[in-house]
Amino acid sequence: MDNPSEPTPVRVGVLGASSIARRRTLPAMRDLPEVTIVAIASRDPQKAEQFADDFDCAPVHGYERLLDRDDIDAVYVSVPNALHHLWARRFLECGTHVLAEKPLTTRAADTAELARLAAERGLVLRENITFVHHGMHRRVAELLAAGRIGRLRHIDASFCFPPLPASDVRYRPELGGGALLDAGIYPVRLAQYFLGDDLSVAGAVLRDDPETGVDVAGSALLVAAAGETVTLTFGFEHGYGARYTLWGSTGRLAVDRAFTPPATLSPLLRIDEQDHAEEIVLPAEHQFASSVASFAEAVRRAQDTGADPGHAAWAATTLRTAELLDRIAGSATRVTSGKRP
Repeated sequence: MDNPSEPTPVRVGVLGASSIARRRTLPAMRDLPEVTIVAIASRDPQKAEQFADDFDCAPVHGYERLLDRDDIDAVYVSVPNALHHLWARRFLECGTHVLAEKPLTTRAADTAELARLAAERGLVLRENITFVHHGMHRRVAELLAAGRIGRLRHIDASFCFPPLPASDVRYRPELGGGALLDAGIYPVRLAQYFLGDDLSVAGAVLRDDPETGVDVAGSALLVAAAGETVTLTFGFEHGYGARYTLWGSTGRLAVDRAFTPPATLSPLLRIDEQDHAEEIVLPAEHQFASSVASFAEAVRRAQDTGADPGHAAWAATTLRTAELLDRIAGSATRVTSGKRP
């Protein structure tokens, strides 16, 4: 007999058979008691069948057919970036809660439209930026608030990785490809995490690939309201790196493997001062599981109350992220990359 004190799992339909869904998000969903994967939809019947076998759910051929199901509470959208807006909107219009892969959309105006629609319908809408759910960043924020490195003056953040296979959708401009949306969103959101949403873009450079027409790397300079500065680096033509440094008036705090740490990794924080260095090892965490669990909890609250009490705060930060990405893209000096290996 079921325990009546245990909440009913949130029933999730999956839209898209992506690599990130297979490797990270769906294994987290499968292992969480708060969630049940009901069905997965793909335009490729073979992929739908394969994912359904892997995650013990029903295969659905075609995205439209997932809309017709009456046995899902929420949808996880993991299709190419340029399709997020269309399908998130369609599910919201049908009264379905939405967890979408980042970026939520490819334009700030589209992000604002989805946020308004979710608020009007009392639905949960979230962007699956998982790193903000990892406890290592909360610990860094606690150290910063305690004055461990003095007053914060500057943040330097990077997320870069090697070139992708030529067939990867991130080289398809019509599908919302490019390094800014795929990798640059991480250091932008990190800057908001520590400095708030009142940031402006002071300058940017994007390196375009003439073969594909997408940006493959870039850098940006942001400025906070109180004068703190942020330098960002991102791209997929580098050796792997996912790190940030907070530079304060009395010391520096550095984090490596900052954005995509394995669930088994114990993060290492390093603090450097004038005559002292300290390393702090933190517990391993599964940030994808934490992100999904947070979404499921928001859905349960909305089911109970008819509204998402966390929507306003979430929407303000997510919209500001989209606006900053738009501003970086619109103001950047464009340079041309050499041929990819």
